Formats: sequence, structure tokens, C-alpha cells
Amino acid sequence: MQREIMTSIPFLSQPSVEAENTEADLAVAQDLKDTLDTNRNGCVGMAANMIGMPKRIIAFVDEDLGGRITVMFNPRITAQDGAYDASEGCLSLKGERRTIRYQRIEVSYADRKFRERHATFIGFTAQIIQHEIDHCEGIII
Repeated sequence: MQREIMTSIPFLSQPSVEAENTEADLAVAQDLKDTLDTNRNGCVGMAANMIGMPKRIIAFVDEDLGGRITVMFNPRITAQDGAYDASEGCLSLKGERRTIRYQRIEVSYADRKFRERHATFIGFTAQIIQHEIDHCEGIII
């Protein structure tokens, strides 16, 4: 189900809690995916707190997989290199902001079946994931 986009800075500034392998958190992931799909014309990634659910769940458009939306539960960046200056926008905020991103990242996360995964991402996909993990940490970009 598509949800409304959260714009409350105090809410978005709070770190999210770990997602669990429950029907409720799987439903949040589906709502997140549906909301991202609806907003695809102006958005390439979302975190669950952007739809009012303070859980460590992100979804992003993965161009390396033909534009499929990928969902990660409890993502954590374990390695990064190739720092660069970026300017990013966000559906939850007006305008763009500058930040430091990394060209290559490694991420540990759980998939939809809560199997532990570890993957490397580069380029724009890596940038999207970094932005959404910042949301999970309560970091506003």
C-alpha cells in the first residue's frame, strides 16, 4: 500500500530500530516498495522512516538489476572507499544538500527471507544506498 511521505524533521532525525522477521515488518517493506514505485519519477530510494515507520528497512531502484526495486533489512556499511562530494535531494525535504559519498561500498543486510547477505555496490547505486542508510541513522541530508 502506498503511504504518505513523512516530512517531520524531528521524526526523521531519530535513529530507526532494527527490523525483525515478522509479518508487520514484512508489510512495512511492501508498503515502502509500493510507495517508492509510485514515486519513481522523482525518487530512486526510500527508507522506512520516510513513510512514518522507524524501522531499518530501505528500498532502492537497482539499475544493475534492470531497474528492479531491491529491499534490504538492517543494512550496515562495512567498508567504503573513493570519497567524493555529492549534491542530493530527498522526497522528505526541500532542495538539495551537499554531502560526502563513497564510490564503492560493502553492505551487510538481511534479505526478504531474513537470510544474511553481503554485497558490494558502486557508483550511483552505492550513493542511493548510503543516503537511505543515513535515514536509518537519523542523519538528514
